[in-house]
Amino acid sequence: MTATLSREAEAAPAHELAGTWHLTRLALRRDRVILPIWIVLLSIVPASTVKTFAQFYPTAADRAGLQAGATANPSYALLYGPPFDLTTAGGFIAWRMCGFLALLIGLMAVFTVTRHTRAEEDSGRAELLAAAVVGRYAALTAGVLVSAGASVLIGLIQVGSMVGAGLPSAGSLAFGASIALAGLVFTAVAAVAVQLAEYSRTANGIGTAVVGAAFLLRGAGDSTVDARWLSWLSPIGWVQQIRAFAVERWWVLLLPVALTLVVGAVAYWLLPRRDVGVGFLPPRPGPPRAAASLRSPLALAWRLHRGPLLGWTIGMAVVGAVFGSIASGIGGLVGSSPQALQIMERLGGAHSLTQAFLATMAGMFAMVASLYGIQAVLRMRGEETAIRLEPVLATSVGRLRWAGGHLLFAFFGTALLLLAGGLFLGLANGLRTHDVGGSVGDMLSGMLVQLPATWVVIALAVTIFGLLPAYSAAAWGVGALALLISLLGPILDLPQGALDVSPFQHPPKIPGHAFVATPLVWLLVVTAVALGAGLAGWRRRDVG
Repeated sequence: MTATLSREAEAAPAHELAGTWHLTRLALRRDRVILPIWIVLLSIVPASTVKTFAQFYPTAADRAGLQAGATANPSYALLYGPPFDLTTAGGFIAWRMCGFLALLIGLMAVFTVTRHTRAEEDSGRAELLAAAVVGRYAALTAGVLVSAGASVLIGLIQVGSMVGAGLPSAGSLAFGASIALAGLVFTAVAAVAVQLAEYSRTANGIGTAVVGAAFLLRGAGDSTVDARWLSWLSPIGWVQQIRAFAVERWWVLLLPVALTLVVGAVAYWLLPRRDVGVGFLPPRPGPPRAAASLRSPLALAWRLHRGPLLGWTIGMAVVGAVFGSIASGIGGLVGSSPQALQIMERLGGAHSLTQAFLATMAGMFAMVASLYGIQAVLRMRGEETAIRLEPVLATSVGRLRWAGGHLLFAFFGTALLLLAGGLFLGLANGLRTHDVGGSVGDMLSGMLVQLPATWVVIALAVTIFGLLPAYSAAAWGVGALALLISLLGPILDLPQGALDVSPFQHPPKIPGHAFVATPLVWLLVVTAVALGAGLAGWRRRDVG
């Protein structure tokens, strides 16, 4: 990406890049909350799990069983990729994390580039800047530099932390370089998406669709013997084909470098061939008069949230089916040591490894669903800053009535996501264990008891929106903190007081534990207090 920018800088007059440094500093300032969260989350997870490998698989027999079990079950290849070498901590971490880290860094790149380019055009700020001494390529270059810089920084931290944890330097370098290059590839993809789309939502949709398609293409190739070539069509597949910690293939790194340069050059070629605020894909014109179904705040909220809600629901259902298909065989991957069983039980469940795994999945699905809730809450702030809210409030629509439509999807949308994930997870597991009814019932119960914990995170996002609107993006920090504590806290053996900060530590772990209503009641009380404080602040503060 850096080479692409250098070539474009040479090809374009100097004034076309004027203001790039200032816009880059502005972007970093605006992302001072969300970008560090992405960097920390994606950087520290690999090294933090090195010590647990020896606890889960203390003997050569355990590691050989892990290798054999992962190789024999194509469902694991669909989810994690080909198991090249699972007899070492580095090989195991690369297998379990490379694909998901590439997926997440791709999403980070898409959201970052779109936020500092197409979203600025949507708000009209880009046109104001273009009328001043800001070059045509400055905004895109600033967004690309921030995204690419974050990707490279994530890769460097991964290398340093994994070497510091005792892993081989060559494998650590291959691991970090592959993840960083995945970020650069999807940075270039996002740069093209913002040229094609006329609105930031569409650009984000194009970018995330490419990231998701790359992940699915990789999964289809890795899990199908006769279609392994499909993995070579996916940038996420390249990340795993580098084979970090398993006789590294350094030449594969040339593939994402070449794709980044080509796609990045296309983005810079497209940019001067369109007007500010216009994309190459024209939006579909709507009807001249709004339908009766759009003449209420709730109907408007439905129109705004239906697309994301549908996408999240499908994603949760697909992931639930994948995890459900491997639940019954999780014992072959976890290992037989007492330390492995203890760690798995701390993550959720008690009576068996399968129950522990299913309870863990219920908690993880709840964490992911809370991110959708945060996104739905922050849509209110987006409507406010885009000056689309004031005309609505100028009518007979009240503030609480308008907010209620959005919050309905934020709170009950998460319930729909958990039900979809629980249904398909239980169904897939039940088909494998020949107990569909019992498995579905257990998983729906396990998902629903997690719902109050997700509502706490969403209510805290409403509190920030209502009381501290300028810091609304900090809601992502709340969600990320809860995820980090819940995911890494038990593995790192944090004290119980630190674990209790996350609301996801309090619901009963079902299946595996008995139902206890007391923690759920307290979570609902916290939700009500936080939600009330946020709505009270929203009623009293200025709009804008």
